[in-house]
Amino acid sequence: MTYQELPRSEAVLEFEKVKKEYEQLCEKGLSLDLSRGKPGKEQLDMVSPILRALEDTDEFISEVGLDVRNYGGLDGIPEMKRIFADLFGLPEKNIIIGGNSSLNLMYDTITRAMMFGVPGSVRPWRKQEKIKFLAPSPGYDRHFIVCETLGVELIPVNMTPTGPDMDQVEALVSVDESIKGIWCIPKYSNPDGYTYSDETVDRLANMHTAAPDFRIFWDNAYGVHDFDQNDHDELKDIFSACKEAGNENRILYFASTSKMTFPGAGVAMMAMWDDNLKQAKKLLGAQTIGFDKVNQLRHVRFFKNAANVHQLMEKHAQILRPRFELVMKKLAEGLGGTGCADWTKPKGGYFVSLYTMDGCAENVYQLCKTAGVKLTEAGGAFPYGHNPRDNHLRLAPTYPSLSDLSDALDCLVLCVKYACLNKILNG
Repeated sequence: MTYQELPRSEAVLEFEKVKKEYEQLCEKGLSLDLSRGKPGKEQLDMVSPILRALEDTDEFISEVGLDVRNYGGLDGIPEMKRIFADLFGLPEKNIIIGGNSSLNLMYDTITRAMMFGVPGSVRPWRKQEKIKFLAPSPGYDRHFIVCETLGVELIPVNMTPTGPDMDQVEALVSVDESIKGIWCIPKYSNPDGYTYSDETVDRLANMHTAAPDFRIFWDNAYGVHDFDQNDHDELKDIFSACKEAGNENRILYFASTSKMTFPGAGVAMMAMWDDNLKQAKKLLGAQTIGFDKVNQLRHVRFFKNAANVHQLMEKHAQILRPRFELVMKKLAEGLGGTGCADWTKPKGGYFVSLYTMDGCAENVYQLCKTAGVKLTEAGGAFPYGHNPRDNHLRLAPTYPSLSDLSDALDCLVLCVKYACLNKILNG
């Protein structure tokens, strides 16, 4: 029997029981964090040998004869391009290697579009009356902050288990030429952990857009982050799909090694077809003579090839899989059958979405905070920090130890029950 189905007298008794447990929990003085999707120390220690990858060598010349310690190599060394090309099925010649942050590349790409436009633009975006981006929601808060910072209006569209609601997307982009782009995390999306279906990929590649300079910002952050290499999601290649549809300029593809090696010292890349590539290289050439090629070579010497990356990711999975299994176990045991919440069950990535009863997420967030468990703010995965249903919380179980994660989940379950019963009893 769900909490909603309980007679009021039984609901009151259950609430008093939960409230007492919560008060006892607050006395423990917990200090736990489920707010950000960071690799844990065990993962970082596992890849620390990368720091010694160039230690016992005096060979710093890339395969094209470039000394990585010197100027040059605007678009990166070919060895690093090849690893990304093999990982994601991209043409090596269409890849630009950046610094440590794919988010930085995305920010700069939109900034360049604001200043100069993109191939197909009638004028720079900043000279148009209003610029808008579609924001599949819940989504990645930092994507949204990029747009908010640059004055780009965000239009929420619903996220589904197969990707953005394409009926909504197609209806919006077909009539409004001020809509210039859409944010996409296509595999193990942040925060739901969903992977776009083949149909969604095809519709994105082929849809009619009123804006001739519409862009898909394809942030494939978790493209190789499977929990089980024998049971994982497959993502269709949008890079080729856009070209086949005659919309090759539409796709801007981003990825990085941030959760393969070090988030603070990885290697990022972007890929695009020829017109976009030509413009990007020209404008990047005014911004930098080249990104950190020493770090690129360090990664190449550590990885050697894409096959070794996949082997490394299986080692990451062995660390992460028990954490996500614990999340599923604790939520099922604590909340299953209560009617208080549902949650996603991803096969990879870094996050789980918890969907509470409408109107309860903010209360759960505050209750957890008071008890000493930090979550991403309720509404944080929605444009402008506002979820009109107040029903979503993002869980990031990767950083804490299993023991700390277990304690944090026990607290979360109790707070969800508390908020749900309070809502039922008091409206």
